[in-house]
Amino acid sequence: MTYPHRPTAAVIALLLAAGAPFAYAQESVVPAVAPAGAAAAAPGAGWTTFNGNLAAQKFSPETQITPANVDRLQQVWDLHTGDVSDGSGKLPESVWSATPLFVNDTVYLGTPFYRIFALEPDTGKVKWTYDSKSTLKALSQPALKNRGVAYWQAAAPAEGQPCEKRIYLGTMEGTLHAVDADTGKLCPDFGQGGVLDLNQWNTINPEFPLSILQPPTVYKDTLFIGWAGKDWAASVNPPGSVFAVDARTGKLKWQFYSLPPESYDRTGTANVWASMSVDEQRGIVYLPISSPSPDFYGGNRKEPLPLATSVTALDAETGEVIWSRQLVHHDIWDYDTNSAPTLVDIEKDGQTIPALVQTSKQGMIYVLNRETGEPVFPLEERPVPASDVPGEVAAPTQPFADTPPPVVDAWPGIFRLADWLSLGYCSRTYAGLRHEGLFTPPSLQGTIAYPPTSGGVEWGGGAVDPVNQIFYVNSSSIAQIFQLVPRDEYQKMTAKRGDQPGYSEQKGVPYGLHLTNFMTSLGIPCWKPPYGFISAYDLKTGERLYKVPFGVTQKWGFYMPQSWGSPTIGAPALTASGLLFIGGSMDARVRALDAATGKALWQAQVQAPAVAMPAVYTYQGREYVVFVAGGNSILKEQVGDQVVAYALPGGKAN
Repeated sequence: MTYPHRPTAAVIALLLAAGAPFAYAQESVVPAVAPAGAAAAAPGAGWTTFNGNLAAQKFSPETQITPANVDRLQQVWDLHTGDVSDGSGKLPESVWSATPLFVNDTVYLGTPFYRIFALEPDTGKVKWTYDSKSTLKALSQPALKNRGVAYWQAAAPAEGQPCEKRIYLGTMEGTLHAVDADTGKLCPDFGQGGVLDLNQWNTINPEFPLSILQPPTVYKDTLFIGWAGKDWAASVNPPGSVFAVDARTGKLKWQFYSLPPESYDRTGTANVWASMSVDEQRGIVYLPISSPSPDFYGGNRKEPLPLATSVTALDAETGEVIWSRQLVHHDIWDYDTNSAPTLVDIEKDGQTIPALVQTSKQGMIYVLNRETGEPVFPLEERPVPASDVPGEVAAPTQPFADTPPPVVDAWPGIFRLADWLSLGYCSRTYAGLRHEGLFTPPSLQGTIAYPPTSGGVEWGGGAVDPVNQIFYVNSSSIAQIFQLVPRDEYQKMTAKRGDQPGYSEQKGVPYGLHLTNFMTSLGIPCWKPPYGFISAYDLKTGERLYKVPFGVTQKWGFYMPQSWGSPTIGAPALTASGLLFIGGSMDARVRALDAATGKALWQAQVQAPAVAMPAVYTYQGREYVVFVAGGNSILKEQVGDQVVAYALPGGKAN
């Protein structure tokens, strides 16, 4: 992911003061969706992984909080970790997207200062903390990042023995720490004294540490570990790899590479920086594989790289490829496959299909047979625009999925109010840019990217009702400008600017990249709203049940009309009672939505945008929803360190 490019969507109060009429067509809501079913999991199942379960369903069987009583939800505790930075001091800015875990009667969290907090689930009181003492520097990312922790326990934990239950925390340095889940003490039999250094295997083009910002995926006694890096900075990078290690010892079981060895002198990455999912019955681990380096020029890597920007299924025991489906050929848009595919069985044409649902930055939703990788709904290879950049050869076709309908529709056109307020800047600029729809290649003149590198759908993916087979996903509609700049000119442009957001060096190829948000000088988006949506899909038919604006665009204290929606990061959590709990929007509110309609039924203000999935669990008969409000500068410059829990008064359902 190309983090330094920040697609904020702020619209200032001048828009409201202008009093111009706004009329934006939006899809009508069909008859209400049935409440989510509870048959897929046992009551009180907790929230045991980053995505709720290994199938990445983000589904909770809890039913105490319902659409009828959710308006009575109240804050019952909150905690400020102290691990936060706005970047104005000696520390880089913090980006905190940690999904809380509820397991072992404890809420567990990782922080962007690479500490672990273990909390009482009903009070938020700290049980213990662990400090990795990691270097707090921007080693491979411009910000301090953390998406949480992972949990493992022995099949039959020995009573009184330490480290039979463990919490794992990764760091930007590339170290993985294993601590006892009850005490927070290091497990000395793991790695070296409790710490595994992933960089011992970083031997091919080790341009940066293999940063473990996403917690490992835990299956039986194996940890699957991916990593993050700087794919925008240079062409030659560490090749994409996933490590399977023993959960007790940290010893390497197998290692997977996504790129062929003959490409290592020209490219790299195509790594797995997002979460993974596992089919526990079949013993298959599913990898969302990102784009190869550098992000926006592929003249150095013209040969087929079939595992890059793909969803790939591996045998969990051996690491052997079972199947792979490439979602973008010759990726020059940074359209990483960026979320764990959601696993669900689908009833279609009288058959039960073991399926997975893969969301994407390019806005398409791919539904595949998870045993074979074959499409459940048609995929069509269609011609796409050719590159006009010397040295580049764009792929002549790309795979398109029309069913389910993409979350990002066709280019909406220039926002006339923004154009008027900018004295025609938007329309003049657009007229000079290249734009021939999705997959228009980056160009020397500048190309409209819609959706851009930020997506579409970001790393959270979606949530599914496994009984009714309905898929829910939030998305953003954002436009950016990709401009390739010849090396000499790029060096002149950046000589006095230093390492700033919006500039990608792409060292080793003839072009740097200048990426800008398509906005006026006042920060007004040049494209028509809405800017964010929540959508629901019937996976049995591929039909879109609704698509409605989600969230509120906000900056500098001003809130825009709800019909505009907001760019959004972080997925919803779905309950069997028919609620979607989600943060993710610019206005730093957390919400409960009616899953049947997408309508907000409850909301609360938190410290910063809650760009992480919440956790839903029941403890001692009371259902809780816990959010992390940590912020992300992709949305706006507002950071936090708040963990906040909500429940019904007294834990009663009425």
